[in-house]
Amino acid sequence: MPKCNFCGTSIERGTGKIYVFSSGKVFNFCTNKCEKNLLKLKRKPLKIKWTEAYRKEHKKDTKE
Repeated sequence: MPKCNFCGTSIERGTGKIYVFSSGKVFNFCTNKCEKNLLKLKRKPLKIKWTEAYRKEHKKDTKE
């Protein structure tokens, strides 16, 4: 299963969006929220608290 390029969660088959740039680069998004945060608002996942990238960077993992 592909992972969301913004939040890092796995995307179930038949859901989500695939965004392809004219350069050929492909992004997978699980929700519209993730898509807008990355493409329109140009936010970085490391600065958004609910993303897996933030949790990993700041050692906030709940998995032990």
